[in-house]
Amino acid sequence: MVGKKELLELNILGQVCPACLLVALKEINTHSDKLKQGRALLTVKTDHRDATRTIPDTARAMGYDVEVRKVATYYEIQVSARK
Repeated sequence: MVGKKELLELNILGQVCPACLLVALKEINTHSDKLKQGRALLTVKTDHRDATRTIPDTARAMGYDVEVRKVATYYEIQVSARK
C-alpha cells in the first residue's frame, strides 16, 4: 500500500491470559516487518483487563509504540512503529 498504513485487526474478545499475550505476540511477529517500517498498524480488541498490561509491556519491550483505550465494553490496544 503506497502512502497508507495497512490496518491489521486482531479480535481476542473472550480470551484470557496467557492466551491473549501469546496470540497477540504471534500476530506482532507475523507482521513485524510491516509494523517496524511503519507500513502497518495493529489493533488488538480484548475484554480481558490483564491483557491491557501484558500486551503493551511486551510490545514496548520489543520496540513498538503502544496505545491503550477503553471502547464501550472492551479495550483497543494499538501497536505501531516507534516514532
